[in-house]
Amino acid sequence: MPSPSSEPMLFRVPKSPADGDLPEELHLELLVRDREVIAALEELESDERREAFALDALRIGVMALRHAGTRMDADLLRRETSQLLGTLSQTLDRYSQSTGDQLNRSLKEYFDPNDGRFNERVSRLVKEDGELATLMRQQIDGENSSLARTLMTHVGSESPLMKMLDPAQSEGLLSALQQAVEGQLTKQSEQVLREFSLDNREGALARLVHELNTKHGDLSKDLKSKIDDVVKEFSLDDEGSALSRLVRNVDRAQRTITNEFSLDNNESALSRLREMLQETQGAIHKNLTLDEDGSPLARLKKELLDLLKSADEKNNEFREQVRVALAEMTAAKKEAERSTRHGEVFEEAVYDFVAREAQHAGDIATPTGASTGLIRNCKKGDCLVELGPSCLAAGEKIVVEAKQHGGYTLASAREELDIARKNRGAGIGVFVFSKRMAPSGLDGFKHYGSDIICAWDADDPSTDIWLKAALVTARALSVRQAGSSPSQEVDFEAIDRAVLDIEKRAENLDSIRTSAKTIVSSGEKIIKRVDTDEKALEKQLVILRENLDDVRVALGKEKS
Repeated sequence: MPSPSSEPMLFRVPKSPADGDLPEELHLELLVRDREVIAALEELESDERREAFALDALRIGVMALRHAGTRMDADLLRRETSQLLGTLSQTLDRYSQSTGDQLNRSLKEYFDPNDGRFNERVSRLVKEDGELATLMRQQIDGENSSLARTLMTHVGSESPLMKMLDPAQSEGLLSALQQAVEGQLTKQSEQVLREFSLDNREGALARLVHELNTKHGDLSKDLKSKIDDVVKEFSLDDEGSALSRLVRNVDRAQRTITNEFSLDNNESALSRLREMLQETQGAIHKNLTLDEDGSPLARLKKELLDLLKSADEKNNEFREQVRVALAEMTAAKKEAERSTRHGEVFEEAVYDFVAREAQHAGDIATPTGASTGLIRNCKKGDCLVELGPSCLAAGEKIVVEAKQHGGYTLASAREELDIARKNRGAGIGVFVFSKRMAPSGLDGFKHYGSDIICAWDADDPSTDIWLKAALVTARALSVRQAGSSPSQEVDFEAIDRAVLDIEKRAENLDSIRTSAKTIVSSGEKIIKRVDTDEKALEKQLVILRENLDDVRVALGKEKS
C-alpha cells in the first residue's frame, strides 16, 4: 500500500444548484505530515475509502472553520452593541439631568418665593393699591366711578326721566298732562257752545229751529215755551239742566285728573309712580353698593376675593413645595460635596466627557480608577484612553487623573500624574482639577512636557474648552512621540505653535473671565474679547487636528 504522506489525492466536489459559477470539481494534491491523520488514513484499506474519508474530514473542517468565524462575528457584534447601549444610557442620563436642571431653573424663575415672576404678578394684582383694586374702584367706587355716572345719567336728578316726572318742570309729565286736559276741555266747551249758538247756522240748535220751522210751520204760539224748555236745559242757573250736569261731570273729571297727577295726594297715580321710582332707585343702589354685605356686588367682590385667596393659598403651597424640593436638592448636593462620593461623582463626570470625546476621535476610553495597574496595589489613573487604529500613534495610551479634593498643588499634581503614567503604561498624562479646588497658579490650562494640567467644572459648560484642549493636545503629543524616531523626519513646528497658542489663549480667557465678574461697565468689551479668543482657540484646535492629519499622511507615505 503506498504511503499516505506521499500519495497525491484528487478531490472531486459535486456541484449543487446553489453553487452558481463554481467548478464541478477542484484538483488538490495534499502532502500529509500529521501523524494522527496518517494513522487514521492508514487504517483504511482501499484508496476509494481513504479518499472518501479525506473528503469528509475536509468538509467537516471547512464547516467548523466557518462556524467559528460566524461565532467570532456574533461576539464582536454583541460587544459593540453592549458598548453602544452603555453610551446611549449615559447620554440619556445626561439629557435627563440637563432637562431636570433646566426645569428647576424655569420653576425657580417663575415661582421663587423671593423674586419669582408669578409671585410678583399676583402680588401686583391683589395688593391694596393693585391693578384689581384700582379697576374695581374706577368702576364702582365713588361719585366718579363708571357705575355712579351711569346711574346718575339715567335715574339721577338731572336725568331725562326725573326731569319728566318733576312737577316743577315746565316740560314735565304733569305739566304736559295738565296742558293736554285743559286744551281738550277748552276745545270741548267751545264745541258745545258752538253747537247751541243760534249765530252758528251749522250748530245743532240752529238746525233744530230750522227743522221745526220747516216741518211744523208757524210755531209762534208754542215756540216760546219750547225754546224756554230748551234754553232751560242749557242754562247753568238750573242745576238739573243738561248743561249743568255736563259741566259738573267735566269739572269732576278735571278734579279727578288733577288729583291723580298731584304730588300732594299720596294716593295719586303720580305719587305712586314716584314711590315706585324711588323704590327702584333704592333697590338699584342696594344691589350695587359695597356697604351692605348682602348686595350682589358685595357678594361678587367676596367671591372674587375668595378666589384670589384660594389662588394665593395654592400658589403659596406650590411655592413651598418648590422651596422644599430646592432645599432638598441643595442639601443633597452639599451632602455629596462633604462625602467621599463627591470625588467619585466628579471622576464619573470626567470619564463621561473623556469617553464622549474619545468616541468622536475614534479612540477607546476605559475607566481604571477601581482596578490596580502595573505597580502593585496602585490604582493611580482614573481613566485610560487608547488611540484608535485610524490614528498614526495607534495603541498609544493617555492616562487621565481627576481630582476634586483640596490640598493639591501643581507640583504634587505632576508627581501623582507621573506615577499614574507609569502605573498605566501611558506616554502622556492629563490631570483634571475641579474648578473650585484648583490651585491658584492654574489658569485653565498648563502644559509641562508629557504632563497636561487643566481645570474643569462639570456644571459650567464654558470650561469644557479647557478639557477639550487638554485631550486634543495630549493626542497631538502622543502622535509626536510615536513619530519622533530618527527614521521619520516630520516637521512638528505647526503642532508646537498650536499648543503654545492654546496655552496663551487659555490664560487670556481665564483672566478675561475674572475681569468680567468684577468690571460690569466693561462687559461688552470683555465679552467680545472672550468670544474672539474662544474662536481663535477653536481655530488653533482645528489647525492642530489638520496638522495631525498631515503627519498621518507623511508617516503613511514614509512607511509605504
